[in-house]
Parts: sequence; C-alpha cells; structure tokens
Amino acid sequence: MEPIKHAATVIIGFGSGLVIAGAVYAFLTIVGVVTRLAQKTHTTSQIKSYETTLVFGGIFGTLTGIFRLYIPIGSVGVVVLSFANGIFFGCLAMSLAEVLNVIPIFSRRARLQRGMFFLVLAIAIGKLVGSLMYFLVPGFFDVNAM
Repeated sequence: MEPIKHAATVIIGFGSGLVIAGAVYAFLTIVGVVTRLAQKTHTTSQIKSYETTLVFGGIFGTLTGIFRLYIPIGSVGVVVLSFANGIFFGCLAMSLAEVLNVIPIFSRRARLQRGMFFLVLAIAIGKLVGSLMYFLVPGFFDVNAM
C-alpha cells in the first residue's frame, strides 16, 4: 500500500507543478514581459533566446529549490544574480503597470466616485504589512509548521 501512496504523491505533485508552471508562464505571456522587453531593447530577432532563457531559468530555480543545491558563486555571483533578479521583477512590475489598468477599470465599473485614494492606500498598506510579516516574523509563513 505504501508504494501506491508514494506513486500517487509523486504523480499529484508533478501534475500540480505542471499546472502551476503553465499558469506562471501563461501569466508572463499575457502580461507581455518578454515581447515588451524585446521591443524596448530593439532585439525582437532574439525573442526565442529570451523565451528559452526564461524557461531554463524557471527549471533551474525549481531544481535548486527542491534539491537545495549549493552552488559556490561567491559574493560577486550573488551581486550579479541579485541584480538580474531585480531587473526581472522590475520588468514584470512595469509590464503589469502598463498592461493592466485594473484600478481605473474597477472604479468605472463600481461607479466609485470618491475613495479611490483609500483603495490604493489599502492595497499598498496590505502589501507593506505582508512584506514586513514575511521578513520580520520568523516562521510566520512557514508551511511546514502548519
């Protein structure tokens, strides 16, 4: 019975990972991070390289997270990888800001005349509180403790 449970766990985990990975890459495609980056840098001929790098980066990040791989890259490597990570998330944030006009659309649909300042402020405060809890309260978001 144990081998069946282990096999089911592997199949469910692998299937769930495929679904999540597909959703993340679909999100990046819909937001247009890769195409927007290629347009801004005038390198649309290299778009396949961007996409390939994004996929391999996702695979590498997943493998290092699952297997806790230690790669001795030194201080310079940490700085370079942190810089690249910041560039990626900056591009993602700018693409979201450019593509998704969620708040203006929401305010028109909800006929929200006043209080838009408070809506944006509530979103910002929620993000701030969540970030502070994540970084300052040890183990608050630890899924293994649940």
